[in-house]
Amino acid sequence: MDMLILFSLAALPVLMIVAGLQDLTTMKIPNWVSLALLAAFVPAALLAGLSWAALAQHFAVSIAVLFAAVAMFALRWIGGGDAKLMAAGALWLGPSALLPFVLFVALAGGAFCIFLMSVRTWCQPYAAAAPEWAARLIQPKGDIPYGVAIAIGAVLAFSSSPLVLAYIAG
Repeated sequence: MDMLILFSLAALPVLMIVAGLQDLTTMKIPNWVSLALLAAFVPAALLAGLSWAALAQHFAVSIAVLFAAVAMFALRWIGGGDAKLMAAGALWLGPSALLPFVLFVALAGGAFCIFLMSVRTWCQPYAAAAPEWAARLIQPKGDIPYGVAIAIGAVLAFSSSPLVLAYIAG
């Protein structure tokens, strides 16, 4: 049973890493990643021992984050895939890990943006020799694949999640 629980809990970090790499290389987060996170959550939560009330709280947090992320999308601060990924991550992390999630996403996003600005400044001469995705990434004034920061934030905050804490306690 422990292996089944661990396998189900592995869905969040694995799918978040896939989303971050997809965003980094294609500037798109496939819908299937967010849908897979949504589909994997309930079985993982039930296997970890979360109550139905806790499940409802996780869904409420996810919906609230989705509304906030859609507002950020409407303001053109983030992409649509980023908004869906934030909501899917919030579903897994719930109310108690939401603050660490947001904090880690902000810190990772800031660090990644500073890194990317540096690369865009210093690596322009190498853009022609870089793979297509890397050349696009280092274009001045190019988009920022914020799914990378969301993935990092979710993976870092996951240890604070009620799912992980319930598994450890059980």
